[in-house]
Amino acid sequence: MSDDSTSKKLGRRRVLKGLGAASAALAFPHVWIPRPAFAQSTANGTVRHLVYIRLSGGFRFSCAFNGDVADQFNPFGPAGQRANGTEWGVSSLLERSDTWLAGDANEARRTLGMRPVNQLSNEMCVLPSVDHEPFSNRADGNHGTGLERFLTGYVGGSTSFLTYLNWGLRQRVAEAQAQGRTLLPAFSLGDAGMALGAGEYAAFRAPVLEGDSFDRFGFDPSATLPEWASTLAANVDQRMQERLHKLHREQVQAYRGTREATATYGRIFNDALLKVGNRSNEQVDGISNQELETLFGTGGAGRRAALGLRLFHFGCPAVFLNEGGYDMHSDEDDSLPLAMENLNRVVSGLEAALKRMTHPEGGTYWERTLVVL
Repeated sequence: MSDDSTSKKLGRRRVLKGLGAASAALAFPHVWIPRPAFAQSTANGTVRHLVYIRLSGGFRFSCAFNGDVADQFNPFGPAGQRANGTEWGVSSLLERSDTWLAGDANEARRTLGMRPVNQLSNEMCVLPSVDHEPFSNRADGNHGTGLERFLTGYVGGSTSFLTYLNWGLRQRVAEAQAQGRTLLPAFSLGDAGMALGAGEYAAFRAPVLEGDSFDRFGFDPSATLPEWASTLAANVDQRMQERLHKLHREQVQAYRGTREATATYGRIFNDALLKVGNRSNEQVDGISNQELETLFGTGGAGRRAALGLRLFHFGCPAVFLNEGGYDMHSDEDDSLPLAMENLNRVVSGLEAALKRMTHPEGGTYWERTLVVL
């Protein structure tokens, strides 16, 4: 999701019309030839942050984000209202907001800008799925292999999506370090599968945080050593690395980089800004921790989303988190509407928070952040 208020930014209707034209072209007889595809967008280079949300356990998008389908695919029906300019099927499930938006008790959230998801549908782009294995002789509906593809792109993949992202941004991080600034890497907030990587990627694996705070990590282990001891330890590491064959030096370098990062990150993790449950009213980047709690609540994916937005303040490019448990089978008719209340609150909260947050490069975080479900 992003702001498309100016002509220089990517218009969702243009994107969706382009996808429609591509779908029509595919209806004609053709020969499928695999080759690289490169996106052409006037928004190239504007995205600085990513909120990457996995809807766990087999979420059926046709029930929510492609709702103009037959009843057997979306028994809940389409929404009664959608934002002007929306060109995709908004389900009635995206209207659900009673528990967190309706009534006098939720006035504070409405004041902060929260609204039902169906009212921001023109800020969202729905993309068709892509076959990961077009040469396979049958489809694969296995949850395990599906998750492997989601995390790494392949069944049995060895490098996770966030690891690739950190690796791709390594030059930017090094330039900031040379200027005396520390930029946090992309974080996985609760899934170790998003932190795979070996060889040249080992040092760029995404840190994994279990829970929704850094209270247990706010320390600097090197600060407890005298200067001579720190120098001695560094020299031992250097000699060890130099004695190894060059093909094996990456492992030592990865270890040294991890230890150095632990000391630097420890100082950041102890910052009061990352204590998102402290209910502070101090305005940082245009929003307070108390306001984030008002938007997202105190548990689950909402709290992790709030923490992710605070990590952006320290240069973190992306956060990954899981939301819900949607493997409902025959209980979907009764259970999915209630589950959608939580998802809708996260989506609405992200829009409201990002539009309030000021970005150091100018404008708001909404203009520079991509939210992917």
